[in-house]
Amino acid sequence: MVDIRKPRRGSLAFRPRKRAKSQMPSINFWPEGEGVLGFAGYKVGMTTVAYKENGEAYVGATIIETPPMKVYGYRVYSLNGVGDVISEDKEILEKLNIKNLKSKELKENILKDAFDVRLLSYAQPFLTKFGKKKIERMEIGLGGSFEEKLNKAQSLLGKDLSVKDFIKEGQYVDVVAVTKGKGWQGPVKRFGVAKQRRKATGKIRHVGTLGPFHPNYVMYTVPMAGQMGYHKRTELNKLVLKVGSKEEVDKINPSSGFPHYGLVRNDFIILKGSVPGCAKRLIRLRKAIRKTGVSEKVELTYIDNSPKN
Repeated sequence: MVDIRKPRRGSLAFRPRKRAKSQMPSINFWPEGEGVLGFAGYKVGMTTVAYKENGEAYVGATIIETPPMKVYGYRVYSLNGVGDVISEDKEILEKLNIKNLKSKELKENILKDAFDVRLLSYAQPFLTKFGKKKIERMEIGLGGSFEEKLNKAQSLLGKDLSVKDFIKEGQYVDVVAVTKGKGWQGPVKRFGVAKQRRKATGKIRHVGTLGPFHPNYVMYTVPMAGQMGYHKRTELNKLVLKVGSKEEVDKINPSSGFPHYGLVRNDFIILKGSVPGCAKRLIRLRKAIRKTGVSEKVELTYIDNSPKN
């Protein structure tokens, strides 16, 4: 008989397990807070750090390079529609590939029933020197009342946004990214089902059953072969161990550079633990929604910058 105490194989947490539509992950919810609520960077790799928190602890940490982002506009959400305001800076318009900008002013009916303002910004991967040149545009949430959001957006229009304007050491962030792609995999690797014994059916790395007689179709819960990896995932509550400037990159850069990435040349942050995605992948950061206002004092005492090749 079947052992009824045995748990099911594989997780039903993420469905469908298909490839992400884009490497630019969307963020559909922003927490309440103050100032800029999001940022973006590029995954460099992992290292070992030691920090003081109820004693000294050695942990694995992820380095994310965060070159300054450019704010090229802002968007006002209203019950009567959406209104955009774009910067008239020639350098910004060239990056956006806009040749003739028609000056837009917010209509009165949009401002009348407006309830939210978000920044329109783009990441600048060409500052990292790892090969990617095309800008990556995204929307970033703002905190505060509507008037505070509008004033903040107007003050940042056309300016650079630094990671230090977004987060401080000891706070928590949520990480949104696309995981490493592993291609088409079978049910043993994809779901962790047990291998069949050799004499069972002549097959080994397959599922023992595709389900009951009724309903008379294969249910979606059955572990089957398919795409594994390259999924959009959100990880909550990553502790920020360090927010570093480009003058401090010598403290983290190995002499040979990071594998598959190279040298860090801009501002960076160090997060406790791992982060989804491979080296050079875009990582979107958001202030933590489940630990809003929580802050811990952390002090790094050691950062491993030995060669990692």
